[in-house]
Amino acid sequence: MSDHKSHSRRAFIRKLGGTTALVAGATTAFGANSFKEEILQQPKRFSPNDKIRIAGIGMGIMGFGDVKTALQVPGTELVAVCDLYDGRLTRSKEIFGKSVFTTRDYQQILNRKDIDAVIVATTDHWHDRISIDAMNKGKAVYCEKPMVHQIAEGHAVIAAQQKTKKPLQVGSQRISSLTHAKAREFYRAGAIGELNMVEAVMDRSDANGAWQYSIPPDASPKTIDWDRFIGDAPKVPFDPVRFFRWRNYRDYGTGVPGDLFVHLITGLHYIVDSKGPIRIFSSGQLAFWKDGRDVPDVVVAIFDYPKTETHPAFQMTLRVNFVDGGGGGSHTRMIGSEGVMELGWSDVKLKRNKISTTPTYGGWDSFETFPEAVQKEFVRNYQTKYGMEMPKRTAPREEVYKEPQGFNDRYEHFVNFFDAVRTGKPVIEDPAFGLRAAGPALASNMSYFEKKIINWDPENMKVTNM
Repeated sequence: MSDHKSHSRRAFIRKLGGTTALVAGATTAFGANSFKEEILQQPKRFSPNDKIRIAGIGMGIMGFGDVKTALQVPGTELVAVCDLYDGRLTRSKEIFGKSVFTTRDYQQILNRKDIDAVIVATTDHWHDRISIDAMNKGKAVYCEKPMVHQIAEGHAVIAAQQKTKKPLQVGSQRISSLTHAKAREFYRAGAIGELNMVEAVMDRSDANGAWQYSIPPDASPKTIDWDRFIGDAPKVPFDPVRFFRWRNYRDYGTGVPGDLFVHLITGLHYIVDSKGPIRIFSSGQLAFWKDGRDVPDVVVAIFDYPKTETHPAFQMTLRVNFVDGGGGGSHTRMIGSEGVMELGWSDVKLKRNKISTTPTYGGWDSFETFPEAVQKEFVRNYQTKYGMEMPKRTAPREEVYKEPQGFNDRYEHFVNFFDAVRTGKPVIEDPAFGLRAAGPALASNMSYFEKKIINWDPENMKVTNM
């Protein structure tokens, strides 16, 4: 168990002794204690017989990664996997053991009494149906993001979870990171003043990043259950490209917004306790990856967020570019009246410099264009009015928080999920949270394809101008 504990953020906080690894700035301004108290909990110990038995449904990139991570959490055991490509079933036995049950039919997994929880990592258009069926069969669900393929499906998932009371965790794992926990603390402490704008970017610069995934040489109607893959999508002839590169097609995936915007939205909503924007507009193009896909590879969106008890009104811009010849990269910049907070993949940079509301003169001001005698009179009037000399500019104060090397946010996301399975306590990313992240992402697609502004109701999670 000690090997696994070394990955958890609780263990990291204990190891750091509450310092939270802040460098390049004083820890007292926004101290470590509240950060430690919010996320530090004593890990529970379980008897060898108290295992959570899991199954993986959809064993592609995310499915394999999720199952491997879930098995690192103490007290878990893999019982079965499901996939529609026979090669992935074979590979599952190679990696996880010959005793693992394999099937093309997820219902065979749901009918087993020895499975407590399932990981749903299929194509997006199967998320809702499998998640609902699983909860109705008494299984807890870890569902990859985006939670649903269509907005209306999200309400059905929420209803099923409320009826069955089974835990459902959406797999946008970054909100279980130390980086987001620290950013949330900074924000709550007023570190950047009043938020007015968020700039979120997630760019990529290679074929795999652009969803050009590998296609096995044995792909055929014999090795792939094509009809089951299609499900409720439009019927088309067998096509291995559609099967293995499904994110490129609206019939099965949710494009750039559903794959990547949803991560950025999820993180922001967690940090500022937001339920979502009220207006959404997006634009973009298919600039480079003209490979038969029917979704754009460059998308920019603007979200307008309303004033609430936890934050002022602000605007968020999101950008994803699959044609970034500079190497790609990801960051979220939260801009406020007293500072800027930038989240990288594993760090938070805080730059603080409160904006003065007292006007200045000189420099870029028109003061320098006045006659000399008028300038002197202006200075005398200024000092009389404000009772001081012209304010001097000061260098911004900087603080940087860095996650300890080796921290694994996906592991911690599963720890939270399995705690919920055992104790019934809430997960960090439940179906309502999941739809409030997925809904604006899916509305971004609507805006792009319909070329219009989408009005979104964040409380009731629905489009209001269909």
